[in-house]
Amino acid sequence: MQAAPGTAVLATVTSASSTLPSTLSVRPPSVTGALRALEGLLMRGGQRTARRNAWTAVLEDRRRAKDRREAQHVLEAVAAPGPQAT
Repeated sequence: MQAAPGTAVLATVTSASSTLPSTLSVRPPSVTGALRALEGLLMRGGQRTARRNAWTAVLEDRRRAKDRREAQHVLEAVAAPGPQAT
């Protein structure tokens, strides 16, 4: 008895697929992976804003330090005995 044409090919494909390692199975993306990808996408703009805010804070700190030095200089000049140079 002879097999129908194409049946032998089907048997070969079936036996070959059963020998594939299970590591080749494709898993759907996990919720954790999807959330991490979304976070990465959203944080890109947020990081830019955070850097800009940090730089603005640095500039403001420098301005306050300069004002503090000037005020200290004025206070020392007023408290010092002798001729007023200010």
